[in-house]
Amino acid sequence: MGILSILLLVFFVIVAFFLVGMVLIQDEQGDGLAGMFGGGSSSTFGSRAGNVLTRTTQVLGALFIVTAFGLAILFKTPDTGDVAAAARQQASKTTEWWNAQPTAPAAATAPATAAEIPAKAPVVPDPVKK
Repeated sequence: MGILSILLLVFFVIVAFFLVGMVLIQDEQGDGLAGMFGGGSSSTFGSRAGNVLTRTTQVLGALFIVTAFGLAILFKTPDTGDVAAAARQQASKTTEWWNAQPTAPAAATAPATAAEIPAKAPVVPDPVKK
């Protein structure tokens, strides 16, 4: 399925570029949307050129939609098939700091003995007094 998805993606990109090119080639006053509002039918490619360009654009648009749905089916999420369910499942595995259960306090340590306390602490000069 890896090769099929790569081929379909390459075909999708090619169809998208051709579709953009066909839309840019079409004349504003052709038989398209502008012609519906009273535009004339003057074309340098002949009288049937507008019909050919319009039909080619329709076919490329249909191919674009079909390949987009094909790519969506090929790249859907496996197993669950639902992105929201996968996010809920992942969220249930992690706990936030405010929801975390408190841990038991560490064992109390005995106070330091006289042997562990230094006899004389080092003298630190006070920077304010001079």
